[in-house]
Amino acid sequence: MQIRVLSRLEDLASRQWDSLSGTENPFLSHAFLSALETRGAVSPENGWQASHLLLETDDGVLLAAMPAYLKAHSWGEFVFDWAWADAYARNGLDYYPKLIVGVPFSPVNGPRLLTASDISPHEASQALQQAMETLCRQRGWSSAHCLFPDKPQAHMLADNGWLLRQSTQFHWRNAGYRDFEHFLAHFNSRKRKNVRRERRLAAAHGLRFEMVPGDRVSQSHWDDFHRHYAETFHAHGNLPLLSRDFFRDIGQRLGDRLLMSQALDGERLVASALFLRSSDTLYGRYWGCDSELEGVHFETCYYQGIEYCIHHRLQCFEPGAQGEHKIARGFMPTATWSAHWIAEPRFRDAIADFLRRETPLVEHYRLEMSQHGPYKNQESEDQAPQASSGS
Repeated sequence: MQIRVLSRLEDLASRQWDSLSGTENPFLSHAFLSALETRGAVSPENGWQASHLLLETDDGVLLAAMPAYLKAHSWGEFVFDWAWADAYARNGLDYYPKLIVGVPFSPVNGPRLLTASDISPHEASQALQQAMETLCRQRGWSSAHCLFPDKPQAHMLADNGWLLRQSTQFHWRNAGYRDFEHFLAHFNSRKRKNVRRERRLAAAHGLRFEMVPGDRVSQSHWDDFHRHYAETFHAHGNLPLLSRDFFRDIGQRLGDRLLMSQALDGERLVASALFLRSSDTLYGRYWGCDSELEGVHFETCYYQGIEYCIHHRLQCFEPGAQGEHKIARGFMPTATWSAHWIAEPRFRDAIADFLRRETPLVEHYRLEMSQHGPYKNQESEDQAPQASSGS
């Protein structure tokens, strides 16, 4: 077997990449990842150098891959290691560049090791981990990081010596709800009334709410959506690196695996949010609006998504990173993972000690937040409330 580092995903045929298990996740698809590169969001100028890791047979048959990037900063990752970088700088060492495995600008959970059917995930993981460590040592890179892998892959990395880090997001789980009212029937009275009030407020503006597949979004609505996205980013002091053409590309190429939640006044798009979906999970991403209308944010970003999941029998809804306000709307604290390999032994020991102290604090936070959920009978972390069989 051999390792190849690919600096342009377009140099690999989409059918080869998408034949690997895990690429049914839309964020891991060739369409999504290659559009980030061809439309300029991922580029050396932006601090992202594509360095995808391919495991191949000696005659070039693709066995496994990891979407990987050489990073010149920590923006767009959502696993915060600024303090680690600062500690390196204070000791006269360079933390950047570093190697990361993940999806740029997307704090979504899922596979990071993509495999063909004729290799075991354990064998592929060992080979690619060793390759990353060797690359870091040979090229003087400080570290390698795998961001938001699913739990089994996170622990596979840990079994081979990487440091595990936990963080928290708020996810919705489908407990077999028949419809939105059946979902609300599991809330306590006060929280149920609040959700109904928010939906009434959104409806009172006379808007029409729709979930539109990406390949049916009009050009003018893509223009409006991109304006919403850019204005939201600027309002929070962030740089909107994703272009109109990027969104249009993935809309056409992903089709109904991408959805735009639209709040429409006639045919005018006044608010919008973007969703991507796999076979069992809905992922919420970008939001924006022309003006703040009470209730419209929650309707566009959360309630439309929950209704979609119930109707299409999706099991999970990840609405994005952070946001304790999501708890009252049915999204419960959930553990997420990252795995880290540090080249410098002293810093590896220091970061391991930091994680030993950080982990119980993160776990306590999730436990505390779970006590504030809206459900009548609160469940433990990572469990959905049980739907009753009766009416």
